[in-house]
Amino acid sequence: MTGFFQTASGQRCALSAVMGLRERKKLDAWRTIRSTALRLISERGFDAVSVEDIAAAAGVSRTTFFTYFPNKEAVVHDLDPAELQQWRELLEDPRDGMPLWDALTEVLLGLARLLEQRLPLQKRLFAQSPELCQSSRGPCASYQPDLEEWLSRRTTDGDDLRTALTFSTAMAACTTAIAAWDPDDSYEHFREILRDCLRWAGAGLARPVS
Repeated sequence: MTGFFQTASGQRCALSAVMGLRERKKLDAWRTIRSTALRLISERGFDAVSVEDIAAAAGVSRTTFFTYFPNKEAVVHDLDPAELQQWRELLEDPRDGMPLWDALTEVLLGLARLLEQRLPLQKRLFAQSPELCQSSRGPCASYQPDLEEWLSRRTTDGDDLRTALTFSTAMAACTTAIAAWDPDDSYEHFREILRDCLRWAGAGLARPVS
């Protein structure tokens, strides 16, 4: 997978073009471990594959595995470094003058575009392995801190309760959309479900009339 990001001038650059040799090797190692892990998990099931199995198949040590991933769940949940770069670029758009929920909806639909290649696989793995669904490291772990920080900055009245409620409501809309979507359906259908869930949830967050 080749990653791209957009510079401040609007130029689209390959992620590898701005990385040194050491960083490119680290990125290649991360992707090799992740692709190996996903292949093994797809073949055998999440519970039947150990960290040692993944490391051996990827040609790395157990210690090297943990250099890149904190646990086995992370190989399924974590964003690719290129995706993470694009996600953070997405959050840098100020969206001046846009209401909070509209801006948040745009951000989450942008995130959905980034996940198009792997969300169907994740959904199938969750169906195969209930333990994966119940793991402490959920699918939001890679982007939750950035999104919470973005929301905090966008909530101009500094209301922590409103920020927390907005975030929780958005996550509920996303998880509902994922649960309702069949990965054998088109990804565009998932995006339609997500748009509807976010629209309905946003209507419930409208400020009450005094």
